[in-house]
Amino acid sequence: MAYMFLVLAIAVEVVGTSLLKATEGFTRFWPTAGVLIAYTLAFVFMAQSVKEVPVGVAYAMWSGLGTAAIVAIGAVFLGEPLSVQKVIGVGLVIAGVVVLNLGGASH
Repeated sequence: MAYMFLVLAIAVEVVGTSLLKATEGFTRFWPTAGVLIAYTLAFVFMAQSVKEVPVGVAYAMWSGLGTAAIVAIGAVFLGEPLSVQKVIGVGLVIAGVVVLNLGGASH
């Protein structure tokens, strides 16, 4: 159940981050409300997750998978360029998450 909360935390954080550009500096009400609601839910789900998942592992997964998702969303939906450096960087972040999960989850 804890990992389900973590997946939900990552998903709603990605939704919130995806909406940030639409807020136009928090000057547009509905996108801003969406960001605030998504971030609130993300922290609620993350707090539930870390009851069982080690904080370091949970945060590594949150940041790593969230970063990978945002880069993909930026490239596919927001017209942001996808460079070799971005792909390598995201690959390294994901590799770090895997290493933490392999070595850090049991300690």
